[in-house]
Amino acid sequence: MSTPSLTALTPAPGHSRGLRSITVAHGSMDPRTGLLEYVVRNDAHTWIRRGGGLVAYGETARFTVTGPDRFTRAQEWWRRELAGAEVLDELSVPGSGLIAFGSFAFSKTSAHESRLIVPEVVVGCSEGMSWLTYITDDADAELTAEAAEAALAAYLVEPDAGRSPSPGDRLGPGVLSEDQYKVAVAEGVKHVRAGELSKLVLARDVVAHLDTPVATAQVLRELAVRYEDCWTYAVDGLIGSTPEMLIKVEDSTARARVLAGTLDRASAPADDPGYATRVLAGSEKQLHEHQIAIDSLTETLGPFTSSMTSHSEPFVLQLPNVWHLASDVMAQLTVDEDGLVPTSLALVQALHPTAAVCGTPTTVAGALIRELEHLQRGPYAGPVGWIDAGGNGEWGIALRGAVVETPTRVRLYAGCGIVEGSQPEAELAETWSKFRPMIEALGLSR
Repeated sequence: MSTPSLTALTPAPGHSRGLRSITVAHGSMDPRTGLLEYVVRNDAHTWIRRGGGLVAYGETARFTVTGPDRFTRAQEWWRRELAGAEVLDELSVPGSGLIAFGSFAFSKTSAHESRLIVPEVVVGCSEGMSWLTYITDDADAELTAEAAEAALAAYLVEPDAGRSPSPGDRLGPGVLSEDQYKVAVAEGVKHVRAGELSKLVLARDVVAHLDTPVATAQVLRELAVRYEDCWTYAVDGLIGSTPEMLIKVEDSTARARVLAGTLDRASAPADDPGYATRVLAGSEKQLHEHQIAIDSLTETLGPFTSSMTSHSEPFVLQLPNVWHLASDVMAQLTVDEDGLVPTSLALVQALHPTAAVCGTPTTVAGALIRELEHLQRGPYAGPVGWIDAGGNGEWGIALRGAVVETPTRVRLYAGCGIVEGSQPEAELAETWSKFRPMIEALGLSR
């Protein structure tokens, strides 16, 4: 097991230890593009859905940690930073004011560093309102609208260029070959049939080798436009567009979107509009997998809530690459003895890992994942998102994504839920359907 590590904040000479921020209204945005016009830097932190969300540049503070208590330590660090912060916020809406972007390792045993990053400049947009936040640790910096606009302008002077596909670009195998992955799935099914667990999620990877450096901003714009019902994310080289919301907190309300059950659209008949509903909702295997995921979420979320509602039956979520069985859950959060509701990061700690990305029981599934995958998931299938000073936040599960390992090497991940009725060949095909968003956004083909 990894030993937890912390990165201390060491201010530069002349800088204060406390964070200081100002948030101001930022005028109107083009409704056709929204925040996409700000996705122009490959190093930007991004959280976008349907043109709204957050795009951030620079770095004012960073915290990294490994180990099983990574969520607890991250929350403690964030509380300490907030306690000494100076915040000017004329909007006071979720996502304004002091904010940190985060990405957490999937596994408590992972050597991959989980992180919270406080950016320097944030552009936000929600429900027709847009804002600009400037964050500094400089005790002498001016907290004015003019200073915020100047900081933003400096990051937008030279947008990063896109790239065109090159003949040398190729997609190579990852840790497991296709045949090895099918063997792993077959072994997983044996464990399920033996009654050791009811569901196991097994992932695999493939590697994109590029002739020229990846244009991350271009990839994100492609994903955000094509997968507008998903949450397009970028945090420190982890990029993707997830259809699954682990938890969203606004004041005292929590929301989640649970997916389990997948059907590839590439092989679907074009003249059968009821195909997806009939095949997914009519499949005992798919409904069973979905119910496991819903039960996992609601049972864990229950102690934090006073009431909870969800769809009586899952609906079919249509994405460009696949259909999913999906359910939305909404809950009213209870207050503690100090009159506070749990923060979004506290709920992330309670919920992760869900049955949707691990299996159930999670302890048995986690051990089998380490045995059968032969893969270091790193941040794949871990929580990715943001938290603000009020504890509001949005945390997705890092799916349909990749890690930029070097400027010319990008590792893609995809996984499938394994239950008693799973067939190795079908599960392998499902991974390819889940790789498709990133493969196409990178300008590659199989």
